[in-house]
Amino acid sequence: MKNSEVIEIDEWELKLENELKLLKECQTSKNLPGCETCSEFFDCEKRKQYVVAVYESMNKGSGGGFEF
Repeated sequence: MKNSEVIEIDEWELKLENELKLLKECQTSKNLPGCETCSEFFDCEKRKQYVVAVYESMNKGSGGGFEF
């Protein structure tokens, strides 16, 4: 990469990174390798927010329906 090149991270990617950090912190606090083994898997708001952030980062917030 050249010094003059700038890596641009948009607001959607920043939100995704933040949600991933929160999710990993939760997994660590519960001593779990991932969400799959958590008793709150289907009702977890942190996981739902992460999934929404993934979707929004893919479509850059352009809308459209998304159901869990």
